[in-house]
Amino acid sequence: MDGNVWLAFSLTLLAGLATGIGSALAFFTSRTNTKFLAWALGFSAGVMIYVSMIEIFVKAKDALVLEHGDKTGYWLTVIGFFGGILLIAVIDKFIPSTENPHETKTVEEFHREPERDEYAKLKKMGMFTALAIAIHNFPEGIATFTSALQDPSLGIAIAAAVAIHNIPEGIAVAVPLYFATGNRKKAFQWSFLSGLSEPVGALVAWVILMPYLTDTMFGIIFAGVAGIMVFISLDELLPAAQKYDQTHMAIYGLVAGMAVMALSLLLLL
Repeated sequence: MDGNVWLAFSLTLLAGLATGIGSALAFFTSRTNTKFLAWALGFSAGVMIYVSMIEIFVKAKDALVLEHGDKTGYWLTVIGFFGGILLIAVIDKFIPSTENPHETKTVEEFHREPERDEYAKLKKMGMFTALAIAIHNFPEGIATFTSALQDPSLGIAIAAAVAIHNIPEGIAVAVPLYFATGNRKKAFQWSFLSGLSEPVGALVAWVILMPYLTDTMFGIIFAGVAGIMVFISLDELLPAAQKYDQTHMAIYGLVAGMAVMALSLLLLL
């Protein structure tokens, strides 16, 4: 396994395990800094949208056009892009809204005692949320891994953006599980482990996809990665940011994320 593969695995692992940061925030802080969290989620969305449309989509198109010509290559890129959107949309469709990992939770909710008859329901919610995150993060692991493998600097930016958006997911697991069990360790473990599906996605990409990674396969996968990241940004990150803060912090973060990503790409020219 060469250095680029190790780096790609490491970045994917770190991005996935950021769910543990969310559960730690729930345990060790008394209030949510909603403005900063809204800004950070917006920043993550800005990075993902900009890099998907300006860098990843273009790289996919270049690879497919080189292999199949202008018209067919462009068609394949567009099909791959919307195929990625369809994949992540189908995954979201089968996650019940009450257990959706992107239903935002604040630290204040963590300290609010539930009614006695809610404990069983909360435990079920926490378990389902952990499972939902594991399913949902699997394609994100493939996206982070393949991006880092193709371009390490691009992979670092994507891994950072994914890690930021995984933090609220950790809170979403830890809050109901701690309420239901009273066990901080168990709640943290479930939150931490739910992020491991991202490196599992990377492993699947390496074992199954790598042997077939021709220019055509690379282009289609990269186009799909762009679609997945745009969907996540528009369907999850920005709505979550707006729930955390009703001011303009989310859009300020979005623009800042785009600007930082643009500057980093310019510096690499």
